[in-house]
Amino acid sequence: MDLDLSPKLAKKMYGGDGGSYHAWSSSELPMLRQGNIGAGKLSLEKNGLALLCYSDSAKVAYVLQGSGTAGIVLPEAEEKVISIKKGDAIALPFGIVTWWYNKDDTELVVLFLGDTSKAHKSGEFTEFLLTGSNGIFTGFTTPLDVDIKNGGRVVVLNTQNLPLVGVVGLGADLVRLDGSAMCSPGFSCDSAYQVTYVVSGSGRVQVVGVDGHCVLETTLKAGNLFIVPRFFVVSKITYSEGMEWFSIISTPNFTHLAGRTSVWKALSPQVLEASFNVSQDVEKLFRSKRTSSKIFFAPSN
Repeated sequence: MDLDLSPKLAKKMYGGDGGSYHAWSSSELPMLRQGNIGAGKLSLEKNGLALLCYSDSAKVAYVLQGSGTAGIVLPEAEEKVISIKKGDAIALPFGIVTWWYNKDDTELVVLFLGDTSKAHKSGEFTEFLLTGSNGIFTGFTTPLDVDIKNGGRVVVLNTQNLPLVGVVGLGADLVRLDGSAMCSPGFSCDSAYQVTYVVSGSGRVQVVGVDGHCVLETTLKAGNLFIVPRFFVVSKITYSEGMEWFSIISTPNFTHLAGRTSVWKALSPQVLEASFNVSQDVEKLFRSKRTSSKIFFAPSN
C-alpha cells in the first residue's frame, strides 16, 4: 500500500470574531492515525478568549506567534496562570482544563501536537468544552441542581488502605447516596473507563459526550451494570430510597465539575465572567453556590 506523505494544511473546525481553531484530519493525512499523532492550531485575535475545555490527549503546545496568557487547571482544582510568547513550549498532560487569552494587537497562534493513542478518535484531538453553546453542561437537564436531605458517603479504595490496589492497577469506590441527592458531574481525566454496578436502590443517570450531546439518560436500579466512556461526563441523581453503587476505574484520577474540588473554584473571577459572558455580580452568585460542598451537595437555601 502506498503511503501518502504529501504535506497538508489544517482545516477550520470552529471560530468567530475572537479567533478560530484549525486541525489536521487523519482522513486526509493517514499517517496521523497510523502514528497516533494529533495536530491542531489555535488563533486568537486581540481580546480573544479560547473557552474552558479539556482534551482526550496529552499534548505539547508551541507558541508560533504573538503573546498572551494561558490558564491550566489541575485535577486538584489548582489553577496556574502563565504568560506565553513566541517560542514558548508548554506540556499539557491528561486531566487538565485550559483557557487561552490574547490581550495584544498581534494575533496569538498556538500549535498543538500530541499523542492520540488513548484518544476518542485515533489521529485527532477531541476537545470537550465546558462553556459555550456546545459546552458539556448543555447536555444536562436542570433537575441536576436538586436539593438533597443528608447527602451521601463515599469509600475510596487506594494504595493507602488497600495496598493491592496498586498491584492490580485499578481504583475503586463504594458510594452510598441518600434519597433525592446528587453526585457532582465528573469525568475520567486520564482516558480511563468507569464501570459501575448498582448494588441497591434506584436513581437516574445522565452521560454527556462530545459537543455537549447527552448520550444516555435512563433509570438505574439494583443489578444494573453500566460503563461510562473515557472523557465523558456523568452525573447521578437518586430517587427517594437512595442508591448505592460500586465502581472501578483503570486509573484513580477523576475530575469533578462542581463542589469544593471543582475546576470552577480554582478559576479566577475574570475568567469565569468572560467564559460565561456574565456580570461580576452573577459570577459572585455562581461562585457562592456549591463550591463549599464536596461531591455531594448540601440543600439550597
